[in-house]
Amino acid sequence: MPAAALKAEKLQPDPGTRYSQVNVPQLNGLTCAQGNGGFHFGDDLDMHVFGTDDLPTRQGDQDDDHGTASCFGNPRIRLSKGPHTATVPHFTAKTVLFATVADPQGALDKSFKDTMELIEGYGRTPVGEPRSYSTKTLVMKCQQNITDTFPMTTCFWANYSAVGSLDFFPPNNEHVPLDQAAEQTRTFATAALAAHP
Repeated sequence: MPAAALKAEKLQPDPGTRYSQVNVPQLNGLTCAQGNGGFHFGDDLDMHVFGTDDLPTRQGDQDDDHGTASCFGNPRIRLSKGPHTATVPHFTAKTVLFATVADPQGALDKSFKDTMELIEGYGRTPVGEPRSYSTKTLVMKCQQNITDTFPMTTCFWANYSAVGSLDFFPPNNEHVPLDQAAEQTRTFATAALAAHP
C-alpha cells in the first residue's frame, strides 16, 4: 500500500458536521468489509478504542460490530506461528461515533494513552516512539508494536465527531512504516465518514 507523505496541516475549527453511521469504504487496491476479517489474536490483544467514556454518546448508538471494518489487499498477508498459519487483513479498523468531540487532540491523546497502556498489559510491546500527524479535518497518532511476535503498526485518529483506530498487519513480516500507516488512516477515516453527514 504505497502512500505519499502527509502534508503537515493544522486542524481547522469545528465545521459542525456530524455523522449518523460508519460507511465501509471503497479504497484503491483494497477490498473492505464490515467485521474483523475473520481473525482474532485472542487474549485481549485485539485493538480497541478506550479512554472515551467522558465523550457524549449519540442517541440510538450503533451495535458493537457496526464500526468495525477489515480491508484486504493483494497479495494477502499470511501470518505463521508454529504449525498454524492464518490469512489476515492488511488492517482492521474500529470507529466510534459521538454526539460531539469538542477537543479532538485531547480525545486522541487520552484514547491513545489509555488503549496502549491497557493493551500493553495484555502483551503488546511498543517499538520506538509514537508519531503525531494532523490534517485540516483530523488528528492522528501512530505507534509500532510487537503483538504475539508479529510486527504491528497502530494508528489512532479523532475529529469533531468520532474517534477510531487502525491496526496494520505486517506485509513481509515487517512493520508498516508510520508515515504510510498515517496516510492510510487518513484515507480510511475520510472515506468511512464522508457518505453520511
